[in-house]
Amino acid sequence: MDLSLIAEVFPRLLPGLWMTLQLVALALAFGFFLAVGLALMRLSSNPVLSGLAWTYVFVFRGTPLLVQIFLIYYGLGQFEAVRDSVAWTILREAYWCAIIALTLNTGAYTSEIIRGGIQAVPRGHVEAARACGMSKALTYRRVTLPLAFRQALPAYGNEIILMVKASSLASTITIMEVTGIARAIVSQTFAPFEVFAAAGAIYLAINFVATRGVQWAEWKLTPYLRPRQ
Repeated sequence: MDLSLIAEVFPRLLPGLWMTLQLVALALAFGFFLAVGLALMRLSSNPVLSGLAWTYVFVFRGTPLLVQIFLIYYGLGQFEAVRDSVAWTILREAYWCAIIALTLNTGAYTSEIIRGGIQAVPRGHVEAARACGMSKALTYRRVTLPLAFRQALPAYGNEIILMVKASSLASTITIMEVTGIARAIVSQTFAPFEVFAAAGAIYLAINFVATRGVQWAEWKLTPYLRPRQ
């Protein structure tokens, strides 16, 4: 292993860091709002809404993310109706196709995390809120969802880490994030071990920061679990 080559390659990979962070941040943000809607649909008493959400989650959790990226980037452009629509201004760009695929994928996984968090909220909390005169919608907004998010946070932290790693698949559709740049450098240097070791260190650093951020959020949101001084 050539340590000097790793040190030389590392700065060349950093421009891809901004692209990786963009992909992850936008996918997680859009996916979170999608997941909340899907979770509420899954818990709905309406069989149509529940069935649609279940089908969506089943499809996107049951198929590889790489296949989803290829279907969106390469597949949708085969339909003339898509090419003639306004959506084509977005779907013809690899950047947005990657974000859409990552969003749809993380939305499916996160919806199950949130659904589990909602179902774990003690029934007594909900009944107490309703006894105080809160409507069902207000109870959801002030009691159920905050408690659900708090309980789902550790599992959601895992999803953040998985999305950081999954963002590397965007390199397969010409996105020059960390892995994309690493592959280009490997084609020039023929030193895959050193180059990908440097790329792996960057992903490790991102996930370290993300993990610490989730731990901080858990600490802030659960003051009742802190040891008393």
